[in-house]
This record gives sequence, C-alpha cells and structure tokens, in this order.
Amino acid sequence: MPAVPFAKALLVAALALPAVRASSDSPMVPSYEVHLQLDPTAVLNSSYSLIADVLDEFAMPASVTEKNVQYIDTVDKALDAQGWSCRIRNIQTKAKFDLTYKWRLAINDSDIDAALNTALNDGWNSDQSKYEAQVDWYLSSQELSVQRDHKASEDGYSGLDDPSEQDSQSLLIDNAPKMFDNWAYSGWGTTELGSGVVYGPVLTKASAGTWNGVELDIEVWPIENAAGTGIDYLVEASFKTSNYTFASVGRTQLQDLLTSKGWFLDESNSKEAMVLANYHPTA
Repeated sequence: MPAVPFAKALLVAALALPAVRASSDSPMVPSYEVHLQLDPTAVLNSSYSLIADVLDEFAMPASVTEKNVQYIDTVDKALDAQGWSCRIRNIQTKAKFDLTYKWRLAINDSDIDAALNTALNDGWNSDQSKYEAQVDWYLSSQELSVQRDHKASEDGYSGLDDPSEQDSQSLLIDNAPKMFDNWAYSGWGTTELGSGVVYGPVLTKASAGTWNGVELDIEVWPIENAAGTGIDYLVEASFKTSNYTFASVGRTQLQDLLTSKGWFLDESNSKEAMVLANYHPTA
C-alpha cells in the first residue's frame, strides 16, 4: 500500500476530529510532545556539545540556552508516589525562577481517551485554563501530564544559581496551587514540601531549530550515573504539536531521519525519572 502523504494525512485527521466541548463535565484537551533520544557518542563532540552536522540538519545556531534544573521531593519520594513532581528551573534567558507543578498518569495501550477520563474523575476538566494537559510520547510509552507554571523572584541569586533547599521549599510552598496542595488531603502538598530535598541540580543545554515546519529542540542532560561515580549524557530531541496525527506521523518520520544519520538511540528514558533515581539526597 503506498504511503499517505504527510499533509494529506493531517487533513484527513482534521476533518475526522469531533468538535470539542469545553466544560467542567468534559476532559481536558491535550497537546502532544514527542521525545526521541539521540546517541551521545554519535552527536556530541569532545566538549559534550552537539556536532556541526546535527546543528546544520536542524538549522540550529551554535549558541545554546543553559538551564539549571532541580526537582524537589521528600527522601522517600512521596510526591512522585502520588504522580506529582515539583521542578525549579533557572533559565539563562529568563529573569525569574521557573516553577512547575506537574501531575502525571501513565497511558495504557495508547488509550489516550481512557487516561483523560481517568484524569477527569480525579478533577482535571477542560475548564481549568491555568493548567496545561499534554501527552508525552516516548519511544515505547505515553504519559499524560497536567502542569501549572509560576514565575518567582531570583532576589539574592545571580547567574544560573539555583535556590537553596530551604528557599526552594519556600518558593514552592508559597505558590502551591490548590489541586496540588489538597491532592491527598487538605494541605498535603505543602506539608510534603516542608520536608522536601533537592534532586539535582542538573545544568542542561538546549538548542532550538526547525524540522518539518515546527520547532525542534535538542537538550543535553549530564546526569549523575546510578553509582554516583560519574556522568551519563542523555540527549533528547523533541517537538510539540496540538495535532495527534502530526505527532504520530512526525514521530515515525523523525525516528527514520535520526536512524538514517546514525544518530538514533533505541532507548526510552524520562529525564526526570533518571534524576530522581540517580541522585540520592538525605534529610
């Protein structure tokens, strides 16, 4: 059977989509982010920066955006156990700390609608304009995420310094949204944050380019290995779209391109999961 042209596939999908009704009785409408890993031994030079061939392929500048990233959870990862994560980023191009509260749910058998309905039963409905729903589409799995972002002052800090553990606790507690704070019981989120510890930080480098008419981002994450004896590099390419078919078809096309270049890594890892697993803070 001949392949359906990409643009035609998108048009057919768009015509087939039902109208979406936004109300407190309907699920959230997600966007999609495709994540594929690149082989660090193939795409990084001796300075652990992207090689020129990768930059040229995706029209990326030589300059990068550095982001210092840390996660806050308890020593026994009580937030993660409830599907929640709290992240603080200090982004080179931003004047304030970037705070993110994110809830995640695994998508079973690619049934996105079932996951959205489960989330609806947990209180996530399409009326919640301050939260964003997204399907994170990895090589071998999908995950629904719902997040809310805040900006917080960097007073007392300079450059790419991340806040101290105590200041991180305070920033996240002071800006905690109700859905997070009252998840397990009233005041649950801020109570757990009160004994939170830092996982990380990880100083990442992000490059932005274009592919297939959309922005393509490649991030390089130097993550401590599980033994705590060195650094493993995770290199991830990703793109975002509001169109399911673009995500699905584009994922295959991007994988094929990376494979043809010898850059594709046949692995599926979450950056956050690796940080939580490999960093071992104590109270």
